[in-house]
Amino acid sequence: MASSDHAHHAGRVLALLQDSSAAARSAVAASWLRSARDYGLDPEHARPPQRMEEARLDEARERLAPLLYAAAPTLDRLLDAVGDSGCCILLTDRDGVPLERRGLEADDETFRRLGLWTGMIWSEASEGTNGVGTCLAEGRALTIHRDQHFYTRNTGLSCTVAPLYDHRGQLVGSLDVSTGRRDVDRGMVALIAAAVGDAARRIEAAHFRLSFSRARILLGPGGGEAGALLAVDRDDLVIGATRVARRLYGITDDGLAAGLPASTIIGGVEEEGLSDAERGVVQRALARAGGNVSGAARVLGISRATLHRKIRRLGVRAGLA
Repeated sequence: MASSDHAHHAGRVLALLQDSSAAARSAVAASWLRSARDYGLDPEHARPPQRMEEARLDEARERLAPLLYAAAPTLDRLLDAVGDSGCCILLTDRDGVPLERRGLEADDETFRRLGLWTGMIWSEASEGTNGVGTCLAEGRALTIHRDQHFYTRNTGLSCTVAPLYDHRGQLVGSLDVSTGRRDVDRGMVALIAAAVGDAARRIEAAHFRLSFSRARILLGPGGGEAGALLAVDRDDLVIGATRVARRLYGITDDGLAAGLPASTIIGGVEEEGLSDAERGVVQRALARAGGNVSGAARVLGISRATLHRKIRRLGVRAGLA
């Protein structure tokens, strides 16, 4: 961007800061106001992004190691989809620091110069309005396109970002696709946004399955493709739920700790093919125990109360308690 364009952009930012109603009309304006008033940033500041110390970067990677492991295949597929379009991919932590990166080798020098590299700090407090930082500040998917950035030196970028939530439904980072190409239009941004959103949900689902590797994973009713996953233990109690599932079904950590029967959420909706197979297992256990529920529960290695719930849900006839 030429110096005159820099001055024009800085002038727009400074003019907006004088408009007390701007934040209510525009999310970008609200972020510009935070950048100036809360973080004390100057839109014309030309310093490059700060870099996290290597030791702290290693610690951050270690904290999110399971997420990074779960994300790797999806990051590789996303690069196949957008890499040839001059994009790079960043997976950041909650502080806006990229811990993983994907990009074509031919573009590395450009992206390194722009600060789109592992270890660089892209929080809103550090970089002002930008895709990663503003996504994390607001907890929502968004695109910061070119002159929507706060710093003039970032106005050549278009950044599309989705938040990432862990297996407890907590915000832990973001997934970003950025490009510095000048021919990126709104149509291409929309396509990238769809790809980023889908990739983020796939990463969350893979991480959730990894975190509850010994549990049965169910897709909750009404969850569609939104990722409403439940982890259910051998006693048919829900022991984990994704953020989407928590919001859909009102699941809380206290509720999980108290013991939440899966039937209260799933109701009549069964995991495909599960009901017939499970009914057969219960009937065989009851037959071996001569119809005695307590004996059948011991055969199955579950509590009598759990078996009673299964019997009622599956419509199995039982004999003695």
